[in-house]
Amino acid sequence: DDLDLTLLDTPGHVDFASATEQVLPVLDVAILVVSGPAGVQGYTRTLWRLLARYQVPVFIFVNKMDTVGADRDSVLAQLKTQLDDGVIAFDADHPLADAALEDVATTDEEAMETYLETGTLPEDTVRALIARRKVFPVYFGAALKLTGVDDLMAGFAKWTREATTTPEFGA
Repeated sequence: DDLDLTLLDTPGHVDFASATEQVLPVLDVAILVVSGPAGVQGYTRTLWRLLARYQVPVFIFVNKMDTVGADRDSVLAQLKTQLDDGVIAFDADHPLADAALEDVATTDEEAMETYLETGTLPEDTVRALIARRKVFPVYFGAALKLTGVDDLMAGFAKWTREATTTPEFGA
């Protein structure tokens, strides 16, 4: 659609960690790809710590959900326990509604007050929570079959903010 992105694809192997870390300071948002069958691995945790160090908001795409051993609920539980409680499924099979919206609200005191008063959250509040690294949207799919990719891109367009500053090069 109207989404304009510059993608910086970094290696997903520990041998290239320094190359990946060099890119992090210029990112507005990261998409962390996690294998559905393998779940959270050691290098996933390393990348997560690096993204936290550089305060990069993160979307998570759980890939290979079409393969044997991929279990949505198990991977989501791993992401929550091993990465952050703010990891919340935003995928089309489980749209951001009642239970998920309540999960989003629990990540922030003001958001919880708004949710308790109104029973909902403004989209700008959800965007702000993502930008402040309190909420980490998760999408599930199979990239080779393009399953879930449209949902991820639509969510990315809906839940991210356009960068308000540009990095100063040569400074």
